[in-house]
Amino acid sequence: MNIILFGPPGAGKGTQSKRLVQSRGWVQLSTGDMLRDARKAGTELGNRVAGIMDRGELVSDEIVIALINERLPEADAAGGAIFDGFPRTVPQAEALDRLLAERSSPIAKVVRLVVDQDELVARVEKRAAEEGRADDTVDAFKVRLKAYNDQTAPLIPFYTGQNKLVDVDGMGSMDEVSARINAALDA
Repeated sequence: MNIILFGPPGAGKGTQSKRLVQSRGWVQLSTGDMLRDARKAGTELGNRVAGIMDRGELVSDEIVIALINERLPEADAAGGAIFDGFPRTVPQAEALDRLLAERSSPIAKVVRLVVDQDELVARVEKRAAEEGRADDTVDAFKVRLKAYNDQTAPLIPFYTGQNKLVDVDGMGSMDEVSARINAALDA
């Protein structure tokens, strides 16, 4: 089963992805992690990624799809993939759909974690204090939230139209949210 964990910054996508990896054995495909790993690996694709990142440019959808394609055999063997941080735009979602259709392994569900903005800010501030992430200031969060609302929120009607979107209450403890996600996946 291939799924997408979807939601604004701080909604808990990364945390819940890791929990699904542990409980279901699926492969987490985090595009940010994949780009950093490709760069470290020094492969031809990794060298292309490194050059783009070093110039401060965004990695193209074509390269990101190629990275995902490299990892899909691993996901197939594990029984599924959790897409975390991708797709971020409708064109990326369309490209992912085409890639997965070629493999006869479409996205089964898109789980949208719904969290109110005050809670998102509190989570980001806590994460900044605990992990020291430079991108977790309130100002940086506001920029990321605007980008999410402008670029990624249009995926809601895209996946609703495919009858794949499932809203999950992302408020509460990690265990409570995990239980809700598992119930949505098993429904």
